[in-house]
Order: sequence, then C-alpha cells, then structure tokens
Amino acid sequence: MTQAATSVVRRQIVVNAPIEQAFTVFTERFGDFKPREHNLLEAPIAETVFEPRVGGHIYDRGVDGSECRWARILAFEPPTRVVFSWDIGPTWQLETDLGRTSEVEVTFVVETPSQTRVELEHRHLDRHGPGWESVRDGVEDEAGWPLYLDRYRSLFQG
Repeated sequence: MTQAATSVVRRQIVVNAPIEQAFTVFTERFGDFKPREHNLLEAPIAETVFEPRVGGHIYDRGVDGSECRWARILAFEPPTRVVFSWDIGPTWQLETDLGRTSEVEVTFVVETPSQTRVELEHRHLDRHGPGWESVRDGVEDEAGWPLYLDRYRSLFQG
C-alpha cells in the first residue's frame, strides 16, 4: 500500500432519517454523540459546539468556561456535505500549525425517503507529520469514528 492510501480512514452508516434531518442532527447535536471523555481541556466538558458555517469551529467548552477549538469548518453545504479540519496532532494535543492538520468530510446520501447513508472520510492524515499513524490508528479504532457514528445513529432510534 502507498502512504496516501493508508492516510485515509473511511466509515459509513445508514440512519433512519430523511437527509435533511440526518444533516441537522449531525451538525446541531454533535455534542450529543461526541464522547465527553474525548477532552483536551483541563476541566470536564460542559458542551461541544458545532458552528454551522464556513469559518466556524467545533469546540469544547469546559465547566469552568475554558474553550478548546479543535476543528475549523471548511465547507458547509446542507443537507449533503460538511468538511472540517482535525486540528489535533499525534501527541493528542491541539495543533496550531494549520499545515499539519487533516480534514474530515461527511456526506449525506439519500437511500430512501426515510433513510440516509452517512459517509465519513478522514483524509490527509499524513499531514500531521512524524507519528501521524497514531492519529490514523486513534480515529480508526473502535473508540474513534466508529464510536461517534454508532452514537450518532442511536439518536434516531427510540
């Protein structure tokens, strides 16, 4: 395999919701499925905010009011696509060099009027530089994107 091939993680799921609802829940309720233990703050997370616009951020706000802006919204195209940066490096700390960040594209595809396929691609992981494989391994692990997507899908059951 080439390095380019291994620097991408892909996952997909189908949710029981029309495309508009699937997109809205992903962006407006991101904090409802992002694990609170995935935290770069000193304080426990009070909320995770997804700012729904290009130039916005995804950030965690601690119970003490501190904030960690760990992603930037690069594309926001309701109800079919959102792209955000992954500004967390191989040491699982905030990456301030924007040239050493990866990106996550999430697309929403109609399967039926009441089902939507959600495709996630976390790409350019090799941009993180030495040790980038630990980022890939972390997001690919069951506690990474599979956990996020399982928890997201569970928001439509009930």
